[in-house]
Amino acid sequence: MASYTTNIKNEIAIKEETRSELIAEMSAFVRNNGYLDNNTLFLTTENSLIKNKIIKAFEELYEVEVNVEIKGNLNFSKRDLYLISVKNNLDFILKDLGYYGDEQNYLETPPEYIVGANEEIRSYLRGVFLSQGSINDPKTSRYHMELLIDKPTESVFIQKLLNIFDLNAKILNRDKGYMIYIKEAEKISDFLKIIGAIKAVLYFEDVRIFHDKKNHTNRLNNCEQANMDKVIEAATSQLRNIEILEENVAVELLDDKTKEALEYRKKYPEASLKELSEIISVETGNKITKSGLNHRFRKINDLANKLK
Repeated sequence: MASYTTNIKNEIAIKEETRSELIAEMSAFVRNNGYLDNNTLFLTTENSLIKNKIIKAFEELYEVEVNVEIKGNLNFSKRDLYLISVKNNLDFILKDLGYYGDEQNYLETPPEYIVGANEEIRSYLRGVFLSQGSINDPKTSRYHMELLIDKPTESVFIQKLLNIFDLNAKILNRDKGYMIYIKEAEKISDFLKIIGAIKAVLYFEDVRIFHDKKNHTNRLNNCEQANMDKVIEAATSQLRNIEILEENVAVELLDDKTKEALEYRKKYPEASLKELSEIISVETGNKITKSGLNHRFRKINDLANKLK
């Protein structure tokens, strides 16, 4: 069964885009996944749909041949690793994707035209996620989205792009690079909308609503249990005081209304103070409030304390 992250990547890998959006997406993928060796650009992925997306993008954008090899995966994954390589017209491609400048020097951040409009920014973030992103399945673990980036300047650049959309993205310095992460459920849902993963958003929101309802129910149950515990504790204390009075033949020292409260507590040992006041009011025809009943039990408590 595919992971939640894989489902997200499968969904956005088949998304149709304009030429400028595709350039932005491939720019992000190359900058965060690619490496150069012997005048050849190499890209890697375990996902066949991402592999197909890259091949289609390079063929449509630059009309170049794309080679693919299947390698054994060294990171203990059971899936094969696709090694994608591009040789022809490489200098032009890397300049067009904002990887190289005019002097064939590596650019710390892509040129402004790559992310010049809102849709291009979304596409760049989509490319970063396809390359280095993951999101925990909300059903099985805490809310967490992360992007693992090698270069410090690139990580800060991506964080700024995310925070254009008010996603509250943060960066952690890791042993091997930098982790950009989002932990707020609402912000992760917003990120999924930004990169166009609509099915993933619907799933995420369904699970989030379920969790919220479950947590709300648990809080109510905990609150009810706490209230019940207080009722039982109060009633037990009152019954203990009554026993002290009876053992010391001191009940007659109480006035008639307090004696009445004593008898009703013995008759209804598990009733709350509010319930007991309502019972007495109905059965005797003399209305008594919860506060008035509490006053009577204080008299019993005071007398029991003196007898102790």
